[in-house]
Amino acid sequence: MPADLLRLDIIVPVLMYCALLWWIGRGFSWTARLATAAVTLVIIIAVLLVERGWR
Repeated sequence: MPADLLRLDIIVPVLMYCALLWWIGRGFSWTARLATAAVTLVIIIAVLLVERGWR
């Protein structure tokens, strides 16, 4: 496993996002939860790509 995947600056926000999604999504349907998770993960990936210079 590459060292970049084990860095806390990536792991901690992902865990916080999962906890927040669980807390907010308690009243959501499963499709709304999946859509929210998918959109947020796409945004996270886009930010990481821009931050790392599209490498």
